[in-house]
Amino acid sequence: MSIYTERANLKVSPILANFIEDEVLPGLKVEAADFWVSLAAVVDDLTPINKQLLAERDDIQAKIDAWNLANKNSFDADAYKKFLYEIGYLVEEDDDFAITTQNVDDEIARQAGAQLVVPTSNARFALNATNARWGSLYDAVYGTDVISEEDGAHKTGPYNQVRGDRVIKFGRDLLDQHFPLASGSHTNVVSYHIDENTLTTTLEDGERATLADPKQCVGYNGESASPTSILLRHNGLHIAIEIDAKSPVGSTDKAGVSDITMEAALTTIQDFEDSVAAVDAEDKVGVYRNWLGLMKGDLKETFEKGGKTLTRALAADRSYKSCDGSELSFHGRSLLFCRNVGHLMSNPAIIDKNGDEIQEGIMDAMISVLIAKHDLNGNSVHRNSRKGSVYIVKPKMHGPKEVAFADTLFNRVEDELGLERHTIKIGVMDEERRTTVNLKECIRQVKDRVVFINTGFLDRTGDEIHTSMLLGAMAPKADIKKQPWIAAYEDWNVDIGLECGLSGKAQIGKGMWAMPDEMAEMLVQKGGHPKSGASTAWVPSPNGATLHATHYHETDVFQVQESLKSRARASIDDILTIPLSLNASAMTVEQIQAELDNNAQGILGYVVRWVDQGVGCSKVPDINNVGLMEDRATLRISSQHIANWLEQGLTNEAQIEETFQRMAAVVDEQNASDSSYIPMAGNFDTSLAYQAALELCLKGKDQPNGYTEPLLHQYRLKLKAAG
Repeated sequence: MSIYTERANLKVSPILANFIEDEVLPGLKVEAADFWVSLAAVVDDLTPINKQLLAERDDIQAKIDAWNLANKNSFDADAYKKFLYEIGYLVEEDDDFAITTQNVDDEIARQAGAQLVVPTSNARFALNATNARWGSLYDAVYGTDVISEEDGAHKTGPYNQVRGDRVIKFGRDLLDQHFPLASGSHTNVVSYHIDENTLTTTLEDGERATLADPKQCVGYNGESASPTSILLRHNGLHIAIEIDAKSPVGSTDKAGVSDITMEAALTTIQDFEDSVAAVDAEDKVGVYRNWLGLMKGDLKETFEKGGKTLTRALAADRSYKSCDGSELSFHGRSLLFCRNVGHLMSNPAIIDKNGDEIQEGIMDAMISVLIAKHDLNGNSVHRNSRKGSVYIVKPKMHGPKEVAFADTLFNRVEDELGLERHTIKIGVMDEERRTTVNLKECIRQVKDRVVFINTGFLDRTGDEIHTSMLLGAMAPKADIKKQPWIAAYEDWNVDIGLECGLSGKAQIGKGMWAMPDEMAEMLVQKGGHPKSGASTAWVPSPNGATLHATHYHETDVFQVQESLKSRARASIDDILTIPLSLNASAMTVEQIQAELDNNAQGILGYVVRWVDQGVGCSKVPDINNVGLMEDRATLRISSQHIANWLEQGLTNEAQIEETFQRMAAVVDEQNASDSSYIPMAGNFDTSLAYQAALELCLKGKDQPNGYTEPLLHQYRLKLKAAG
């Protein structure tokens, strides 16, 4: 049995109580007793509202299920839309408005660039992401597939001059494209220097050339005649030409250029939710402790790499001399959001006065903001927000009422912790269908604190499948991406965001590039995000952020947004198009099995790490051994897809179990080099991970909105209880 300690009218796990009282509260001038009384009051007042909203989700889904069954063979889009209004799934839009959010840091409001999402449970990853504000272009290009390994340009082993020369050319081409010289090319530069308050170059023929736009030069380090670093600015982003002729790379460069540093991950979401496996007080304290280290600026992590012991800490700010000689300082770290959990889950870390587990979203809000007070109060070695704000991304909300509840929760947290109204800013994730179709009214509920909206194909598709589970068989996953609702959804998010005045005040974001080893293809594909009007988009790694930063030099997002304001809004009728298979009855046995194999392998590959090892996000090889960044969103879509095909008779339990058993052996083989891995094949009766993965599909229809958290938490807690 769990042991709890009494705090106010709450029962609190000792590990959490001690963490709050011994680690968080010192330096905040908040008494422990006062904090627990405040938390208890918020729990007492808001838990009933939270639970009522969850009951409303279930009631709406039950009504949709009944309608879908009754109209399965005679579906009429107009009648369906009318029905959604009748049950409150769709709400009427009110008058136009513009958000009024104040005190927003420039990385969110005035700059456009890459965004990282990282599990806060892993201190090393959390630090790497935070420090990815500035990234080495040379490292990102040299160490990935951005340039091929043909003709001797291999990247393994010691430094390869052939590959290095191609990296240098990539960098010079970038400079020519975005920082052109008034005459000549950066390829022909033999020296860089500062002259008459701007960058001046000497070319191979002895001619001198300045930048075509001298104002692009912001500052430098070293001596003006022989700078060690030159800072340039374009489209609101900075890059630095690093010069060191004695370095291994600089010694091979005619101008002594050793690297090009890109301003990369402007913002990072430190994640408490989909990418972590936090099921109890012990896990939550691990997440909160790393968030505390980030907010106080003293987080460090020591690890072994290449036979050496290394210690990672937060990067310092970057200093330069302006071209006129004054001092300049630039933020050295990514601006941090934290992603709290949604409204659904409870957690046994705290038991309320009724004997129920605390709603985890309420707990996250109070504790994450309490921790962030260290940054607000200036207790931090390195400041996060220079505007005095706390940034919280709130996921998995269904419609305006739930967004309004988040606003009420944040109001209460501000009141209880003595913060000014709207100190807490909110990111509204547009990843549930009822939020998408009511996005304008959702934003209205938080118009004084919203700083972020985004799209997310995976969770959004999982909800799409679950909402229409009983209507018919969904198309194969690859075909779902080609359905009309996807493009309309992506455009609608931008359209509504611009209508509500987010440009220049808040981020409009796009989703993750899931293949961290395929950066060449990312450079081809992800440039579409800024062109779509998105001021940020998710990337899977610091290298990904550095490379994606090039897209924001190619496209002036704010200029694009201005041009998009006059286009017609995307069609809600397209968004309401359900991605049903048009030829389910004609699918062959082989096609069905291939889809099941793909889904089952991905589910098992993710769940086995989640349940057995407590890893909430990792690079999981797919059925073709391509590494994909997986979190619960990918799990939701795959498990709901199988559950739908099971419900619609395209498969059966026996086939699903045979598929899972066969794919378990594949996943075991893919993890054979992991000494801590517990095989599933042959252990189906004892492997909790295998059982959880299978149950997510066999019972997928009954999971709340198709979410995977309830079953994952149940099995992870069972494994932890068994030791």
